[in-house]
Amino acid sequence: MSLDAGKTALLIVHLQHDIVADGSPFGVLFHPEYAARHVAEQVNRAATALRDRGGSVIALRIAFRPGYGDLIPSIPLLAMAQQAEALVDGTPGAELVPELTRDKQDAVVTHQRPGPFTGSELNELLQQRGIEDVVVCGVATNASVEAAVRQASDLGYRTVVLSDATSAGDTAAHEASLASQGLFARVITVAEFTGEFA
Repeated sequence: MSLDAGKTALLIVHLQHDIVADGSPFGVLFHPEYAARHVAEQVNRAATALRDRGGSVIALRIAFRPGYGDLIPSIPLLAMAQQAEALVDGTPGAELVPELTRDKQDAVVTHQRPGPFTGSELNELLQQRGIEDVVVCGVATNASVEAAVRQASDLGYRTVVLSDATSAGDTAAHEASLASQGLFARVITVAEFTGEFA
């Protein structure tokens, strides 16, 4: 199967300081695998290849207003963010990490739920750009990456997840999640992705 780059969007999930940086609130969980798997490098490879062929690159941020009035504390993952005083919009912790290569044409979508399509303009943005194929990468494989894959699939997009441009808190969780995502998306490597353009 080949991809039409002009109808393809790469969703980069939560490469933010408070989530992946060493010693940060969630980085305590996610940084070791993020670093060991060279996730930023792999994401940059995929993004550059797609940009060079006219595709869309969209970075996703999860961030909350000061005081967390827009956070749902009944979701344990979000309650953890509030308890750690993490991911407050406008603070360095909520920003994208500097190792993520960005282009002025890239879009950034901020949302407040683990699933990035919920309550955000993401689906509208994809529709406006004529996107048919959604490719997902980032952190964490078994949380918002999987949520993005499931939501994109539900919305009718042909969905792909990049197995070597994602990571979780540990290898077992990463691999188990990829196995589940295979029910909703094609699971391929960055090399396979870059070789698929029509």
